[in-house]
Amino acid sequence: MPWNDNNSSGPWGEPPKDSGSGGAGARKPQRPTGPKGGGSGGFDIDQYLDRGLNWLRQMFGGPGGVKPGAIAVAAAVGVLLWSLSGVYIVQSDEEGVVTTFGAFSRRATPGLRYHLPSPIETVEKVSVTNLNQLVIGGDTNNPVPEESLMLTGDENIVDLNFSVQWRVSDAAKYLFNIRDNTQVVKSVAESAMREVVGKNQLDPILSTGRGQVQTAARELMQRILDNYQSGIDIVDVQIRNSQPPAQVISAYQDLAKAGQDAQSAINEAQTYRNRVINEAKGDASRITQSAEGYSEQVTREAQGEAARFKSVYGEYRKAPGVTRQRLYLETMQRVLTNSNKVVVDSRAASTPIILPPDVFRGRSGAERPPSAYAAPAATPQAAQPSVAAQGGTR
Repeated sequence: MPWNDNNSSGPWGEPPKDSGSGGAGARKPQRPTGPKGGGSGGFDIDQYLDRGLNWLRQMFGGPGGVKPGAIAVAAAVGVLLWSLSGVYIVQSDEEGVVTTFGAFSRRATPGLRYHLPSPIETVEKVSVTNLNQLVIGGDTNNPVPEESLMLTGDENIVDLNFSVQWRVSDAAKYLFNIRDNTQVVKSVAESAMREVVGKNQLDPILSTGRGQVQTAARELMQRILDNYQSGIDIVDVQIRNSQPPAQVISAYQDLAKAGQDAQSAINEAQTYRNRVINEAKGDASRITQSAEGYSEQVTREAQGEAARFKSVYGEYRKAPGVTRQRLYLETMQRVLTNSNKVVVDSRAASTPIILPPDVFRGRSGAERPPSAYAAPAATPQAAQPSVAAQGGTR
């Protein structure tokens, strides 16, 4: 190549004339042919490079200086490169914002896009899917008291730190409506949490009310940021730790223990109260059911007695004498069943009556005589104590 030739004056100069080859009009020696030498069937890259360099030397370094065509070509190449500088790619997790002389022009969706070259139009790409996290109040090892200490609704102090997760929902609003995005989110989060904590009692914040506090703080933050038209979406607010200030933790633990003891006593009293009430209700129900059963029994018995009386009265009307005799005998049987008396019909007795020795013993209700109204049959006289009765009662 010319710049590798030791006899050459430089990359843009002409080689020295060879007097032995016929003077100034002599041709340059041909390069050898071969695989890299431009032989038949090969591609001679050096030849094309030489042609390009010769053309550039003619356009920019010829005897007449720089030619107008060279300036036009250079300008065209510059314009082409400047135009191609507007080609850009928006990734799948991004949204592009195109501005014209600094003013918002349009949004660019993911893909290969083009805008007018700078400074006419510029593009700024913002990630709209990544979650950003911000911790307020520090952590256990590195607390930030000026951020974590808050006043509750019952005038107590709580040491609370929490995290906020957010992402960009509108790239144009995010870029143009707020300046320091992270600081804005932090300030809004701290302000909203202080307002929510100031409306709640201390005990729910430390125990079962964290969920309500987190939800209320997130909703309040979102309303404030929407009023700012910030283009930010609050995804989640999570309370990481909440406790009384370190100086009063021991006193608060004693207070919590006393509250637990009081609640335990209340629960025991409630249990005793419920047991007594349930027992009283059971006794009252039992007494009521017993009274109702007794009432039903008496009513049924009275109804049965009335029905029996009506049936007896019907029979009496048909046969008064027989009915009176039957009623008399039944009545005497009931009266004399448990009696220690022996009734002897003197008219039917012609011989002495010998009574058994246990006739006057006490009888239980289960013992019944063979017949309370019929005279016993005569028995032969035996060698045992006997009592003779005639026309009377022994």
